[in-house]
Amino acid sequence: MSQIADDVYQYLTTIPKGKVVTYGQVAAAVKSPGCARAVGNILHANPLPDVYPCFKVVNAKGQLARHFGLGIEEQKRRLEADGVKVENYTVDLSVYQWRGTKE
Repeated sequence: MSQIADDVYQYLTTIPKGKVVTYGQVAAAVKSPGCARAVGNILHANPLPDVYPCFKVVNAKGQLARHFGLGIEEQKRRLEADGVKVENYTVDLSVYQWRGTKE
């Protein structure tokens, strides 16, 4: 696994229950700002989705991933089970976005 992929997966484990982050946030948190697309590719290849909660990552508009590895319905189900309200496959970032850091 590449260092950036390892950093991305580790960062996912720091996101609190009931919160989401954006692809851009993940990229910035792992010291790779501007690499949101690369983060998406890394998440798509997530080898352990039950360990590394990639379902907590949404786009900058709060929209769920159309190509989420386990399917958009599964992402929605997991978010709702985590306490995140999803309407029309979108999360209200003003309510659910986590602003923490990996440190």
